[in-house]
Amino acid sequence: MTPADSAPEQPDQPVVRDKRRIDPLTGQVRQPDPAQADAATEAGENPAAEADATGTADDAATADDAATADATGAGAAPGALAAAKAEAAELSDQLARRTAALYNVEQEYNAYVRRAKAAASEQRQAGVAEVTEALMGVLDDIHLARVHGDLAGPFAAIAEKLEATLEQRFGVVRFGDTGEEFDPAVHEALMHTPDAEATSTTVTQVLQPGYRVGDRVLRAARVAVTGPQ
Repeated sequence: MTPADSAPEQPDQPVVRDKRRIDPLTGQVRQPDPAQADAATEAGENPAAEADATGTADDAATADDAATADATGAGAAPGALAAAKAEAAELSDQLARRTAALYNVEQEYNAYVRRAKAAASEQRQAGVAEVTEALMGVLDDIHLARVHGDLAGPFAAIAEKLEATLEQRFGVVRFGDTGEEFDPAVHEALMHTPDAEATSTTVTQVLQPGYRVGDRVLRAARVAVTGPQ
């Protein structure tokens, strides 16, 4: 037995190959060594084949992911559409409710304005009526003075101005004249004289004139009438 035969066999050591394209010491691009390329080919190492295999696997994974995403999107599309329709219907219902509420508020406001205007007009007429009733005694004296011819001088001008102001500014109207047909709505008969030839009851004398504001009679005219028996 020779020393070579008696030497213990060394275990296989791992072989480390530096496959970096850039030399870390020089920073230059390494040129492929034909001997190493042949050795790698003999050992079954084929970088291009590995790259192709890796690329094929990546493409397959990408295709699977795309198919999964398409399936998920196709399943989620109907649900999203239904949710959008439901939201649109809810918003439409809310808009209809808000529109109805606004319409009701407008109608209530318009009704309030009408009531306020009517109340203001009624209050104004009530105020005019109250003042006119307080002045009726004065107006009666002016009327009697005019009937008897005693209304003259500066007082006549003042009286006419007062009556004109009440009529033009506040609508106070004096009514009741002889010869009018008796109307119980505006006349108050204090005396009645029968007349066989009369066909209707007429006013023969005005004892006190009546006053009204618009359609409201403040005081009926107090009259003497003549009519059929």
